[in-house]
Amino acid sequence: MYQDGDWNPVQGEELIGFLDQIAPIDGNYKVSAETTQVHWCTLPFYETVALIRVKDPNWTNKNLNIFYLTDQGNLFRLNGTSPPIHEVNAKAPIKVNEDNVLEYLRFFCYFVRGEEGPFYIAESIDDPNMPKEMDEETRSVIEGTIRTATFEGTNNKGHFLCDAVVFYSNALFIANFAVQTTGMIEMLDDEPIAADLPVKIDVPVA
Repeated sequence: MYQDGDWNPVQGEELIGFLDQIAPIDGNYKVSAETTQVHWCTLPFYETVALIRVKDPNWTNKNLNIFYLTDQGNLFRLNGTSPPIHEVNAKAPIKVNEDNVLEYLRFFCYFVRGEEGPFYIAESIDDPNMPKEMDEETRSVIEGTIRTATFEGTNNKGHFLCDAVVFYSNALFIANFAVQTTGMIEMLDDEPIAADLPVKIDVPVA
C-alpha cells in the first residue's frame, strides 16, 4: 500500500517548484532537488485529485513517507488525521462505488491514524508494509489470520458494507465497515483475533 504501485516521478523544474512550495515540511523536514524523491499516482475514487509521496534518505527516520493530496494546484497534507481527506472529499468531490470502495477503505485506514499508528487493512503476508522481522510463530499467526478485504453489498441507506482484517498497534481485528458515498467511514463492529503480537506496522507519515 503506497510503497510501489503506479507511481510517476516528479523531476526537473516541476520537482524544484514543488519542493519550493512545501519546504520545510511541517517546519521540520528539509528537502532538496538533489536528494528528495517525489512521486505521484492517481486514485480511482477521485477524478481530479492525485496522491503525492515525498521521501528523502537524509531524514532521520528512514521509514518516513510524507503524503499530500493535490487538487487543481491546492495541496492537502495527509498528517494522520481525517479533516484533510474529508475536505478533499467534499471539494473534489469523491466518487465511491462498488468497484473502488475497497481501495478507498485501504486509503482511509492507512492515512487516518490512532495513537498507535494506522488501522492497516492487512491482506497478505507479502505486503511490503508488513513487519519484516518476525519469528516463525508470529508469522504463522499473522498469515493464518489475514485475508483479502471484501465488499459485502449495500445496506438500506445505500452505504457500502465491507469486511477486512485490521492490523492496529500489535493486534489484529476482524472489522465490519460502512462506507458512505461522501467518504465517511464507520466501523460497525470489530472483534480481536490476535493480540499482544511482538510486531507492529511501521509506516510513519508524520
